[in-house]
Amino acid sequence: MATTRSNTMRLRTSNRENTAISKSNIDANPVSRSALNEIGNKVSCITLENIKRKEITKKGSLRQRAAVPKTTIVKQELTQPQPPPKTENESKSQSSPMEVCETEPRIDMANVVDIDVDDHENPQLVSEYVNDIYNYLRELEKTYTVRRNYLQGQEITGKMRAILIDWLCQVHHRFRLLQETLYLTVSVLDRFLQINPVIRSKLQLVGVTSMLIASKYEEMYAPEVSDFVYITDNAYTRADIRQMEMLILKTLDFKLGKPLCLHFLRRNSKAGQVDANTHTLAKYLMELTIVEYDMVNIHPSLLAAAALCLSLHLISNTEWNDTLAYYSTYTKSELADIIRKLAKLVLKAETSKLTAIRTKYQGSKFFKISTIPELKGDAIRKVAEN
Repeated sequence: MATTRSNTMRLRTSNRENTAISKSNIDANPVSRSALNEIGNKVSCITLENIKRKEITKKGSLRQRAAVPKTTIVKQELTQPQPPPKTENESKSQSSPMEVCETEPRIDMANVVDIDVDDHENPQLVSEYVNDIYNYLRELEKTYTVRRNYLQGQEITGKMRAILIDWLCQVHHRFRLLQETLYLTVSVLDRFLQINPVIRSKLQLVGVTSMLIASKYEEMYAPEVSDFVYITDNAYTRADIRQMEMLILKTLDFKLGKPLCLHFLRRNSKAGQVDANTHTLAKYLMELTIVEYDMVNIHPSLLAAAALCLSLHLISNTEWNDTLAYYSTYTKSELADIIRKLAKLVLKAETSKLTAIRTKYQGSKFFKISTIPELKGDAIRKVAEN
């Protein structure tokens, strides 16, 4: 009995000592969280120095209600179902740049430049894995495809979708959200509508809820549910948006990781060593396509390559070289059909009633790229007619 009591006293004494030591260690090494105060949303202005990485800047409060556009239910007009677009001869993207070179003799490996050779000292650029990452993204984009003409048979039409997205572009611009958020919003919208058709009165609800989900996925500071209630002029309640959010996430099985064309464009721009104006024009060309129902099925990697190819042709009259073909996995002949469609979109934008994107790129932040004379000249008209 005496031995048991003695062992018990030693155990209690040992526990007290361990507790005291542990507490002293915690007090002596407090966890610093000051770095959290330096994190902000990324508002990128691409230059030659930062074109291969995103700039992180602080952002003010989103809830500046005086600057948020009010609207009632988005104007939606019934139209006849649109005929299926013409079949495109989209080339099957390869799983590896090396495989492309083996099957595509037009790429001369002697002319291909290693664009990651100087990045080994920068761990953020992951030069050892970057090609594997983009190969994976090209496989992933095939998993999250949107069917061509997916609205056929639904009450919603392509024109209604275009009006909604044009309005969402205005909301996105006023909220000063990331460009990734806009592309992901459109991706979530299309993927949901092709699985779960909705009536006209719910279309705007699906739109704002898609942007709410995309903001939570991409933004450091996402808008609140009440902000989206406000911009719809109280057409929907907070409960409506939350209920739709649950429905969309369940329908998509919480899979929101679709690659965006912006990801591929940054890689291609690095491969082409393009300047800020060329990169921004390519972004403008890509963004024009998000309102186009006929282009929902184009793979992001193909769209990014075509946009940069046309931008190079218009601004610097530069041809698509072997380095660009190697890293994008597309040759110029494979991009011809999409380039022609992009040229037609630019000419169409001058007279279109949906002006949100063109107006956005008239600002100095985007180098007033939508107003440059190259977008109205003979060169782009010749591309559109070929």
